[in-house]
Amino acid sequence: MTDQNAPAAENLRIAFVGTGANGAGIAADLTRAGLDVTFIEQWPAHVEAMRENGITVVMPDRTENTRVDVRHLYEVAELREPFDIVFIVVKAYDTRWACELIKPMVKPDGLVVGLQNGMSLDDIASIMGPERTVGAVIEVASNMWEPGIVNRETPPEHAWFAIGGIDRAVDAERLAPVAASLGHAGTVEISDDIRSSKWGKLIVNAAELVPSAILDLRLADAIRVPGMYEFMLQCGSEAARTAVASGSRLRPIFGMTDAATDDPDVFAEQLLGQVLKRFSSPTTQTTSLQDWIKGRRNEVAEINGLVVDEQAKVGGTAPANARVVDIARRIEAGELERGEANISLLVPREG
Repeated sequence: MTDQNAPAAENLRIAFVGTGANGAGIAADLTRAGLDVTFIEQWPAHVEAMRENGITVVMPDRTENTRVDVRHLYEVAELREPFDIVFIVVKAYDTRWACELIKPMVKPDGLVVGLQNGMSLDDIASIMGPERTVGAVIEVASNMWEPGIVNRETPPEHAWFAIGGIDRAVDAERLAPVAASLGHAGTVEISDDIRSSKWGKLIVNAAELVPSAILDLRLADAIRVPGMYEFMLQCGSEAARTAVASGSRLRPIFGMTDAATDDPDVFAEQLLGQVLKRFSSPTTQTTSLQDWIKGRRNEVAEINGLVVDEQAKVGGTAPANARVVDIARRIEAGELERGEANISLLVPREG
């Protein structure tokens, strides 16, 4: 959790745009802490379930139910009092419209925080302005299969976040209330280079999210498929090398103290090890697999695709990540079924 001496966030108005598994669980933590939190959600059945029964968060050692203030997307136009802090917790590809939706309701000196995968901080800044943009790294494992109920594998005492501004105007003083509020949901670190910190999360996401979803397996099962762990490391190593080539640094995240920031390959393996040991369980399904099970597209373009695109800008290639993008697009186009047999496409046999 955050420092007990950190500034309180009690008198602030806070909104969460996107209250699926992670958004609802985190927003519920803040609500139970007594903060003024508004849930803004696009799934009608989920909104109605929360209005009737509150949000129920099922964790490994306890279940908590919280009464919440929740609004449909269309009801945002009925709001009148602006927000001090807005957390964006939608898919990376939905960032821009979510920011446009909430922009009229953010105070001139308010902050918009992207609690998302990918590098959505640039999309947020393009709409809200860099002086109101906060990038964030999130490490929370959750899922949701029915409205009003979150299955949270990573409770607040094990969740981890990093936040940071991309503009000098977003200094430590302005970040303090964000850290204080988010501190009710997990440990919060303030990064002095949030873009590099977000690359750290993208490195491990490139390795584990979509590759395991392509096999239609839980993460723990996917890494046991012969050749899969090595392929995941290749994806992560390509992402780490791309981060450096694009001008970012290899930055420790998750509170790591022994990160090999001078070796992209070792760094990528260390990050994957942290996720496998600290932030996942035998039943963990990645968010990418959850998306496909629900019939949605996943964030392959914003994760593995970003690695490929950024490498192209510097004249390089990322063949493992490119393979992931190609296979994922074939699955989403209905040309290929997800399944363990796809290991032969990810790791082609030589000869």
